[in-house]
Amino acid sequence: MDAWAALVLITASFFTSALTVSVGIGGGVALLALMGYLVPVAAIIPVHGVVQLGSNVGRAAILRSHVAWTCLAAFFIGAVPGAWAGGSVVGILSDSMLKAALGGFILLITWMRLPRLAAIRLPGFALTGAITTFLTMIFGATGPFNAVVLSKTFPERLRFQATTAAVMSLQHLVKTAAFALAGFAFGPWLPLIVAMILTGLGGTWFGTHILRKTPESRFQLIFKICLTVLALDLIRRSVAGMAHG
Repeated sequence: MDAWAALVLITASFFTSALTVSVGIGGGVALLALMGYLVPVAAIIPVHGVVQLGSNVGRAAILRSHVAWTCLAAFFIGAVPGAWAGGSVVGILSDSMLKAALGGFILLITWMRLPRLAAIRLPGFALTGAITTFLTMIFGATGPFNAVVLSKTFPERLRFQATTAAVMSLQHLVKTAAFALAGFAFGPWLPLIVAMILTGLGGTWFGTHILRKTPESRFQLIFKICLTVLALDLIRRSVAGMAHG
């Protein structure tokens, strides 16, 4: 990819990590939308997964004493078959179909009001692990869906944030392993990935100390409009690709 595109993504990693910390969620979806415009479609989900792995591991490590480890283990039991099933589906989707699916998913996550589910038990975490890991193999950013489940299960803020970061770390780790086993070549992308992880850590610090002062309602509206424009453009490019195909 071009040097200017890499610079845009490295910078975006900083701001999307700051967004996740300051607003609570959304940074992964925003980064995914931007990558859909700059990165070859076959590399979007695996590269995004490694970057998000680095971002979430840092948060999980800091809050490790608050992680619900038994729930994390149950999530892992479901995540492994979910990653295998999702990887099988990815292999049969065309470039245009993936762009359309990604654009539609981003619109759904951006504007749909997700219900707050009742607290679930360990089998529910295993089922959640299977479903959301299957989805993340195809779409990339399933943080909002995991947050729906965890927000009611762990009403205490630190436990919620810690367990969410740990769950997302585990999910991105399983996804990265699945793509590696499927033959994706991470090597050429490693310099970009490392740079994005480092700027993402800087963004986490920035978001913690500064962005909480920004009026959230105004920021959220601008954020949603930008995501919508990016998602609609992905769908437009998908339709154009199908027409030329």
